[in-house]
Amino acid sequence: MGIPVFHNHLSIEPVLRFFEFGTLPFRRLVDGFRQTLIDEIARSDLPGVIFTFVRSFGHEGDREFLSDLCSTFEEVGADVTFVELRASLEERRRRNRTEQRLAEKSSKRNRERSEENLLNLEQYRMQSDGDFLIKTHILFDNTERRSAQVASDIVQRVGIAMH
Repeated sequence: MGIPVFHNHLSIEPVLRFFEFGTLPFRRLVDGFRQTLIDEIARSDLPGVIFTFVRSFGHEGDREFLSDLCSTFEEVGADVTFVELRASLEERRRRNRTEQRLAEKSSKRNRERSEENLLNLEQYRMQSDGDFLIKTHILFDNTERRSAQVASDIVQRVGIAMH
């Protein structure tokens, strides 16, 4: 699409080498890196950014983070669109073990711990119920769809020009 992807784990993986997930130093470093990069992207001449994030809808911190992220782009006149992807737990468990995912997320290579983490997320509300905080919100169930088709549909719905 010609738009760079800021995958959530680009900020997580380097910090995990030094600090355990969820600790105060971990959160400060990950959040600081994300915000700094987003600030720079918003001020740049890049055509945009695709940022991936797993959101807990019951967690106020996630809501605040995404709201601040939106403000960063809206302050420079950029449009923000959220695309919510949903897949069944069974499909997410299958994807969690794929070579592509393991190559991009070194912390997922401990398959037992990764599976446990995925299942632990089930205690949180990870899907919106029409209560997404942003005006422009698109939902796709991608349980039985290939990523290329979902990406094509997103491009079409959002109106992104392919490069």
